[in-house]
Amino acid sequence: MKYTNPVLKGFYPDPSVCFAKGKFYMVNSSFQYFPGVPLFESDDLVNWKQIGHVLTRKSQVELEKINSSGGVFAPTIRYHDGRFYMVTTNDTTHRNFYVYTDDIYGEWSEPITVDQGGIDPSLLFDNGHVYFISNGADDEGKGGVIQCEINIETGEKLSKSKCIWQGTGGRYLESPHMYKIGDEYYLMAAEGGTEYGHMITYARSESVWGPFESYPKNPVLTNRNKAPYIIQGIGHGDLIQNKNGDWFILCLGFRQIHQWMTYHHLGREVFLTPVKFGKDGWFTAGKDGTTDFEYEIKGDFEQTEKTHYTFENTDKSIDWCFLRHPVTENYDLTPERFILKGTDITLDMVDTPTFVGIRQRDFDMELSVNADVNGGEGGVTLYMCESEHYDIAIRKGENGFEAVLKLNIGNIKHTEKVIPLKSGNAKLIITSDSQIYKFFVKDGTETYSLGYAFSKYLSSEVAGGFTGVIVGLYAVGNDTTTFTDFDIKHGKN
Repeated sequence: MKYTNPVLKGFYPDPSVCFAKGKFYMVNSSFQYFPGVPLFESDDLVNWKQIGHVLTRKSQVELEKINSSGGVFAPTIRYHDGRFYMVTTNDTTHRNFYVYTDDIYGEWSEPITVDQGGIDPSLLFDNGHVYFISNGADDEGKGGVIQCEINIETGEKLSKSKCIWQGTGGRYLESPHMYKIGDEYYLMAAEGGTEYGHMITYARSESVWGPFESYPKNPVLTNRNKAPYIIQGIGHGDLIQNKNGDWFILCLGFRQIHQWMTYHHLGREVFLTPVKFGKDGWFTAGKDGTTDFEYEIKGDFEQTEKTHYTFENTDKSIDWCFLRHPVTENYDLTPERFILKGTDITLDMVDTPTFVGIRQRDFDMELSVNADVNGGEGGVTLYMCESEHYDIAIRKGENGFEAVLKLNIGNIKHTEKVIPLKSGNAKLIITSDSQIYKFFVKDGTETYSLGYAFSKYLSSEVAGGFTGVIVGLYAVGNDTTTFTDFDIKHGKN
């Protein structure tokens, strides 16, 4: 059967995967958004259904006034002896911790911290021992992939942290995962930075403590020299075997807005690449060490994709997210309408504005929503971070209600256009392709253009950081906005 990459579109970076009870489970980074760490389930590694989040309680994760692209970094999910574990970093608090559950559809535990530094932690269960692996510096100050043995019940270190591999020389050695395959230990990591030089490298050893021998043809997977090509940034992967016994790397990557335009704004997405082990024990990935759009693999499956999202066909606890910890009394969310009560906190602030968002999943998008503003301002934001976001809104001005398009790029706060409205009730419309967003307002039977804006100014190359565009409904000011008839379609229809 044939599948197409990415297998999960939109801002779902740093995938990690495990197999348990006949199914595959995947987690992703969530940074400043709440709930934290999206959780997915699959039968075939190609079709992924979100079943919840791992960090669903304020007590599990600190997000108060953290910076954009701070907060929850790369998680790892592992399954052992009937229990699921998710280990991650809160990069803002510089704390590595893990949580666990015996019910993948239920609540997860309170955090257990591990006194080892670095980011991108992982776990290896091996012969009655549990090893905690991250990047950083060991107890002697040596930098690289570091490892200690822990008590999985308490998080207590049972050994010193030791540097076991320093990679192949690429910058930003990160995302270490260890696997016991046969009689050998395979250590896979990412180097080059989660940008255009991103790559996956690995080494192997007969001992969990090394020494590790690097794969002679590293990197094993990268698109860094595959140009012009839309898929770039391939790296930060997890190795997994499917039900047919075939191996794959599930990793992140991103799609440029054009083959000659090095910008990406949808975030880092999830890609799947076949892996083959040779007789010498080394493995290769892809047909030439790169990730392509399509692969033909063994298996009886059909790749499906949800492209149409409404209030009625989404779950507010799964499909939607908040900026940091939401003030719950400011939200009344039902399958028919979302009512948001604004505050003095705006989208430009490192704080908790009244905001509920859903990921933009493809370049081509058609969005419409009816907004009924009582006072203040309410509308739709294409949100990358505090500095970079485009807002189309209805607000109450001195002479009545008006529609406005605001373009925020760095320290430039530009009002593109303002038009008067008959009332505070109108339909807001956004359409897009890979390079341009267009904004409209429908007031009664008349539709007016508010202007357009380039997608590249919401890209990681401009805004920085590690997230992607979130389509957010928001309200500002001490009054309510009622949103109805929300409709968003992704892809070319």
